[in-house]
Amino acid sequence: MNSKIKVWNRENYQSFLEELRQKENPKYRDFHTRLTITKYPILGINVPECRKIAKEIIQTDIKSFLTYPNETYYEEVLIEGFVIASIKEENYFFQELERFLPKIDNWAICDSFCNSVKMIGVSPEKYFDYWLQLIKRKEPFSIRVGLIILLNFYIKEEYLTNIYQSIDEIKSDHYYVNMGMSWLLAEMYTKYPKETEEYLKKSRINDFTMNKTISKIRDSYRITKKQKDNMLKYKRSKEK
Repeated sequence: MNSKIKVWNRENYQSFLEELRQKENPKYRDFHTRLTITKYPILGINVPECRKIAKEIIQTDIKSFLTYPNETYYEEVLIEGFVIASIKEENYFFQELERFLPKIDNWAICDSFCNSVKMIGVSPEKYFDYWLQLIKRKEPFSIRVGLIILLNFYIKEEYLTNIYQSIDEIKSDHYYVNMGMSWLLAEMYTKYPKETEEYLKKSRINDFTMNKTISKIRDSYRITKKQKDNMLKYKRSKEK
């Protein structure tokens, strides 16, 4: 990225897009296209490189930068997410997050963004209710953002009951919502096996999510064989 950029305008933003195009990697693009379903054209720039570009942008006036991104490329949206994730000013972060949420249409941008959010770590309890409300929305990737944020920041004893209850209230049967729920529950089981097993006994999650949760638990190296075998009794299919 041009190191002379301090404040963004249409001209230097277009130059930024041209720099992204020059980094196109057909081999990685083809690989990533097989893993990610998205409406955005993929150039094939890997995540570490996108993070590096985002870090350079963060050194500029990000408010001017964030007035220009659209949906030209997958990597453009990913980098925009990394820039928003760097924001530590509460009101501005949530303003930009709400604007960004409708752009998220795949698991990779969703999870990369959630893994990068800086602001929550300062006082996670302050924002807990926001994420619980987010997973009650209708848009599947807004729900998944909430789930992956909970996974990254809130698997702690004081949050467990509210998370279990909120998962049971999720209305979506979208594949990536179900996978997000199963990943979250498997991680909760790893840290709080007794509490999570009690939840699974009476859970209202669908059969697919229950079975994926059990599968993820059984795949974990952090779970004992006895615990893995015990999980099979909650499987909701004929074959065990």
